[in-house]
Amino acid sequence: MRRRRLLALLCASVPLASLVTACGAVPGLGGSDRETVTVWLMKDSASKDFLDRFTADFERDNPGLDLDIRIQEWTGIGEKVQAALEADGDGDGGPDVIEVGNTQVPQYVDGDRLLDLTLESVAKWGKEDWLPGLADPGQRRFHQYGIPWYAANRVVIYRKDLFQQAGITAPPRTREQWLSVTEKLNSAGHQGIYLAGQDWYTLAGFIWDEGGDLATEDGVGRWEGALDSPAALRGMEFYRQLQALGDGPVDADEEHPPQSGVFAAGEAAQIVAVPGLARVVLQQNPQLEGKLGFFPVPGKTATKPGAVFIGGSDLVIPRNTDRRKGAVAVVAALAGAEWNTDLARSMNYVPNKAKLSPAVASEEGVAAMAAGAAQGRATPSTPEWAAVEADNPIKAYMTRVLTGANPEKESRNASAEVTKALTVG
Repeated sequence: MRRRRLLALLCASVPLASLVTACGAVPGLGGSDRETVTVWLMKDSASKDFLDRFTADFERDNPGLDLDIRIQEWTGIGEKVQAALEADGDGDGGPDVIEVGNTQVPQYVDGDRLLDLTLESVAKWGKEDWLPGLADPGQRRFHQYGIPWYAANRVVIYRKDLFQQAGITAPPRTREQWLSVTEKLNSAGHQGIYLAGQDWYTLAGFIWDEGGDLATEDGVGRWEGALDSPAALRGMEFYRQLQALGDGPVDADEEHPPQSGVFAAGEAAQIVAVPGLARVVLQQNPQLEGKLGFFPVPGKTATKPGAVFIGGSDLVIPRNTDRRKGAVAVVAALAGAEWNTDLARSMNYVPNKAKLSPAVASEEGVAAMAAGAAQGRATPSTPEWAAVEADNPIKAYMTRVLTGANPEKESRNASAEVTKALTVG
């Protein structure tokens, strides 16, 4: 923008007849009217084939626009995005559209650095149908800044052969059934489930199912930990019962050791993970080919699956863009039904609207994921939540409860630590 203002000042002193030769091609006065919209997408979010097809189709439907899609690495992306949002745009390749993690949007909203897309969301893009776990983190004070793109969430990956050997003919649909089935599987040298003691994302789903939350807002921007609510304590109690039906370590999370390796070893009947982890398991143990199945995390009743943490990406537009119209067109296309379902099918994602989930119904793992995504939630929508995860008191709380400490006392302590991390200044 700074360069464009300077160019305008310089050109103001040039006679009209000399504008083109003195100041270059000016839209409307000859030369090219095409604009280039720069899009930052994350590595592996979309295949090259998808991006090639999308680019060709978009440029054909928008004759005045060219796309410049630049792939970014996740490592260090937060600082890079912050720098781009704070820059005084100069028209030289700064991003006009950025893919960001859904739970990252709140930290970018601060400082009025994202374009408010509420009008487009309500009037054109079907905001009311978006998955809440993608849409809610992109919203601040009823204004929509992050536009849901795709989702992924945990399901239960299970051993079909072990279920069959135990006489279990169908996956459980309720929590009560899940405990009963898992207890039955937890025998004959097998773990009913491998569930690490500090898998706090899975715990969050149980807490949400009970009507609780990790933290709550008082309406004026002040957040407090909520692990000590009766609902949150019920969620922790269910976690304790389920975790006990296996040999998962109580003092580590699902990556220490990686649960894919434990599952590949053949001792566990179930794990809670994203469906894509099954590919990692099969790479480590090809003999499990054809023996793995998927079902949504069961809910309290059979009428709907359990709540799950939903990850994925939103699309945002920097407020400092010089190409607002083109950027909005890109977001509309990427998040629209045609290309959103295309992306979901090609990458095994969940589309951004539950009504689009039939597009992925043919793949068992993704279908289970899509069913759960309808009950998906995200972490508390505040920029300060990153401080909670940095030195996560929820993990330590879980370990203390699983080793026999008083849940009420430990939940109060953990809630106080969460509140402290969420308190600014």
